[in-house]
Amino acid sequence: MDDVPPAGRSVLLGLQHYLTMIGSTIAVPLVLATAMGMPEAATARLVGTFFVVSGVATLAQTTVGNRYPLVQGASFAILAPALAIVGVVGSNGGDWEVMIVELQGAMIVAGLFQVAVGYLGLFGRVKRLLSPVVLAPVIALIGLSLFDAPQITNPETQSVWLLLLTVGSVVAFSQYLGGRHPVFKLYPVLLGLAIAWAVAAVLSVAGVVPASSPAFVDLGSVPEAPAVQPIRPLQWGLPRFTPAFIIGMTAGVITSMLESFGDYYAVARIAGEDAPSAGRINEGLGMEGVGNVFAGIMGTGNGSTSYSENIGAIGITSVASRYVVQIGAAAMIVAGFVGYVGRLVTTIPAPIVGGLFVVMFAQIIGVGLSQLQYVDLTDNRNVFVVGTTGIAVGGLVGFVLDTTIPGEPTSRGLTAWRERTESPDDFESFRDRYLPSATDGEVKGD
Repeated sequence: MDDVPPAGRSVLLGLQHYLTMIGSTIAVPLVLATAMGMPEAATARLVGTFFVVSGVATLAQTTVGNRYPLVQGASFAILAPALAIVGVVGSNGGDWEVMIVELQGAMIVAGLFQVAVGYLGLFGRVKRLLSPVVLAPVIALIGLSLFDAPQITNPETQSVWLLLLTVGSVVAFSQYLGGRHPVFKLYPVLLGLAIAWAVAAVLSVAGVVPASSPAFVDLGSVPEAPAVQPIRPLQWGLPRFTPAFIIGMTAGVITSMLESFGDYYAVARIAGEDAPSAGRINEGLGMEGVGNVFAGIMGTGNGSTSYSENIGAIGITSVASRYVVQIGAAAMIVAGFVGYVGRLVTTIPAPIVGGLFVVMFAQIIGVGLSQLQYVDLTDNRNVFVVGTTGIAVGGLVGFVLDTTIPGEPTSRGLTAWRERTESPDDFESFRDRYLPSATDGEVKGD
């Protein structure tokens, strides 16, 4: 994770991370904007705001948070309560300007709640009670549940041939041609996306793909984009704080934290690192809370969470450098402010994004199931717990069963897993390193 590849390679790998997460980062604001009835100019600025917030949150997490190579971005877990809030405000006669400031206020308070949970160490304390028996199916089911993404399942936005071209290209470069040339191994996602995008664009210009097709690439809209978008804090107005909306948004944030908890284990596993310590988990969740507060202030109407797609990208490329992810974060910020760049990215057809998702989510499922190597699966107790575990409700059931049904730590995978967990001394948080100690008043340095 500490490797710093050559500059040119880092830029391409960072761009690959950026393009990998583009589907979700575009999908969430477009869904919100449509639900709120935002005008076109405001919708374009909302999309740009998501890019900027994602970039800043990613830089913060990779620099002073848990420092895992995780991209931070819009959360589908938070989208559900956000849409519910929009519906309530709309039923009371509120327009989109009222809806967005209500979302801002709810997100700011929910983010502060997550900051408290993370930096007070509340969530990290749960770690000692969890075993691979619980986390393996949870991580796998996170990947499985992501296959419901509209870019994959919605027939109105689907083009099977383009999705299969994208999947086939990425798989060919990463699995079959990776040994032929380093470029194929390092940039399979970028190459697969470029090929599918180029083919779709050529066929669109030639008139083979009609404008009504999901595979159509509309490059004519790019010159119409503004050169610079006016993105700033509180750009929609002062936030409103409605208790009922805050409670709903906090519920979404809690769900997001559970998903991030699994993502931390997944990225550690796929990067070849030991399982995260409680301190690293707390720092990560706390920084995600800071990202949520920032998202509320900037007015995304959503929050910030770790992106599972990019964990899949790490697995395919075998590059887990946080420096590369930081390059991708810088690209997000530029795309947010530069209208032409953002508009060009939005021309990527949904079937191509869906194809990338298929490959990435499959990688996450495999990472989750790989946790079972620490577990004795000849023990019926463990098989029963794994079989009843789901993401949220099922995850709680699995947690209760795993901690109450008698079982040896060795059989449950706890012994081997604890040996693979990093020592608390291995992770020195930003606060430990640079901020004054509460006990001696000294500044800790290297």
